[in-house]
Amino acid sequence: MGGLYSAENERDSCGIGFVANICGEASHEILERALEVLERMTHRGAESADDKTGDGSGLLVQIPHEFYRKNVAALRDGAFPAPGTYGTGLLFLPRDRAAADAVEKKMDGLAADTGLKVLALRDVPVNHEAAGTIAKKAEPEVKQVFLALKEGGGRGKLDFLLYVFRKRLEKYAREELRNAACYMPSLSASTIVYKGMLMPRQLREYYPELTDGAVKTAVALVHSRFSTNTFPAWALSQPFRMIAHNGEINTVKGNRFWAAAREKLYAHPFFTDGAFRLDDILPVIEPDASDSASFDNMLELLVLSGRSLPHALM
Repeated sequence: MGGLYSAENERDSCGIGFVANICGEASHEILERALEVLERMTHRGAESADDKTGDGSGLLVQIPHEFYRKNVAALRDGAFPAPGTYGTGLLFLPRDRAAADAVEKKMDGLAADTGLKVLALRDVPVNHEAAGTIAKKAEPEVKQVFLALKEGGGRGKLDFLLYVFRKRLEKYAREELRNAACYMPSLSASTIVYKGMLMPRQLREYYPELTDGAVKTAVALVHSRFSTNTFPAWALSQPFRMIAHNGEINTVKGNRFWAAAREKLYAHPFFTDGAFRLDDILPVIEPDASDSASFDNMLELLVLSGRSLPHALM
């Protein structure tokens, strides 16, 4: 007799939560509720041997414009721009100071070449003691970058240029700095991601600004990771830029091969005027990414190239 237990009922996988105000009204309460949801999903994430390192936890929220406007004083170019006219995101830099300096120095020229300008580079307050011993060994330096268009243009142009800038910066770190650990959890004019190799309860401790009442959002997506086909890593914590996922895509290898094979067929009006090369955004699928991250990479490209989100998901 095996009792009531059956292995068929095992459901070890990540946990996902979503909180929203259906009227679109931003408040700190939405963020607080989302963090509570995340902390109640501690059992859905995995822990390492030190009992303080998680597979990863994270939060996606709308950009808290008023909070950043008050806390980013050192703008390089005039007053803080209006919501939706700038992009921002966290930047995970390598702990090696020389490599981090090289990435920072590259940003201004790369932004200018992409049709953007760097408004500010902010040191993100973090509590290093909140992370576990194992997580600290891989802990990046966390900055936040703010960018805007050099010249006029709409939201669609801004979003696509932010994407090209991010891909070019990560490609520079990978190829020129010999795989320096440079990663942007998000770079967007609408949302921002806070995440790390943390347990759910550690997220608000590690990023103390998340407890500031001025950080407001109308939507919040949280994720507690149980890694399957990749090891835990700061960059592989979720949410990603477009999605959060709680399963395993077993066809991932074939999907990646098909995506790479089709890169030669890519075409878009953005790359026809000679200002940019398609190679700037290749490979679309980030090397050493998880199955969920690979899915996110492809979805992001489809949406930014003009498809609706439902169409791209189909």
